[in-house]
Order: sequence, then C-alpha cells, then structure tokens
Amino acid sequence: MFKDSLFIKAEENYLKAVDMNPQLYEGNFNLGNAYTAQQKPNEAVDQYRKTANALEMRKKELMDNPDSNSKELERCKEELAMTYHNTGVVYHMCEQYDKAVDAYKQALRNNPSDDETRYNLILEQQQAQQQQEQQQQEQQQQEQEQQQAEQQDMSQENAEQILEAAMQDEKDIQERVQQLIKVQPQKPLEKDW
Repeated sequence: MFKDSLFIKAEENYLKAVDMNPQLYEGNFNLGNAYTAQQKPNEAVDQYRKTANALEMRKKELMDNPDSNSKELERCKEELAMTYHNTGVVYHMCEQYDKAVDAYKQALRNNPSDDETRYNLILEQQQAQQQQEQQQQEQQQQEQEQQQAEQQDMSQENAEQILEAAMQDEKDIQERVQQLIKVQPQKPLEKDW
C-alpha cells in the first residue's frame, strides 16, 4: 500500500513537471516508469513514446551538427536505449512479445553493449516464437472445427435432400397408383356362394 502511494505521488509530481515543461523528456521517461510500477501499460508506453520521439529528434540534431559534442550524442543514445528497454519491459508485461522484440532491438541500436537488453531480446524472441506457434495451433484447431461444422452441415443438408427425394418418390408412386386405379374399370364384386 505504501509503495503504491509512492508511485501515485510520483505520478502526480511528474505530471506537474511535464505540464510545466513538455519538452523535458526526463519527466516523460520518469512518468512512464511510474505508470509501469502502477501496472498502467498503455500510459507507460505513451510516455516512453514521447520520450523516444524527443530523444530521436535530439539525436538527429546532434548527428547533423558537426560541432556537436560526441559525449552529448552518446548520452542521448544511452537515454534512448533506456527508453526503448523500458518500453520492451512494458510490452513483455502485456505479452506483446513481437513489440517487445522491436523495442529491444531499438535499444541495442543505440547501446549495442547493453547485455541486459540483449538477454531480454533473446528471451522475447523465444516468447514471440512460442506465441506465434500457439496462435498457429489455435488457428489450425479453429479451421478443423470449422471444417467439421461444415461437414456436419453438409451431412445434415444431404440427409434433408435424401429425405426430400424419398418423399417426392413416394408422392410420385402414389400419383401413379391413383392414375392406375382411375384407368382400370372397376368390376362389381360378385358374391360367390
């Protein structure tokens, strides 16, 4: 309970900081962390996305400027890597493994020496593969069930057609019998005593 209240208080403070200075990407990043701790994945991803967008623009500015400081560029990349890493963690929590894989790849593009991210990437790739296999099995099962249902429908439809054909044959036979009775002259019944 105490821990939850700390994250709620942190959320309030970071929201104030972001309202005061929306360009302050650290506020968005920390707000994303507070949302992650509170199990609010959509809000966390949104804040990390804002952070990543701001940092990507900053990185581009630094890369385009020949006079920029290389340490500042490296710091920007490091912060981008942390942002993408945390995004991957949130996607993992939501079992969106493909998105987690993409986030971890982005993190490694910005910090290739991050072993924790590399480890998480490998795990997420395995999870994503298992999830895809499970989805394929479920899809195959659904297709089989659909085929069985179609076959059952076809069997019932065939049975109905056979029944209709038999009833039509019976009706035709009865009509022929009636015609034969009408055609043959009726003889009076003679009593033989």
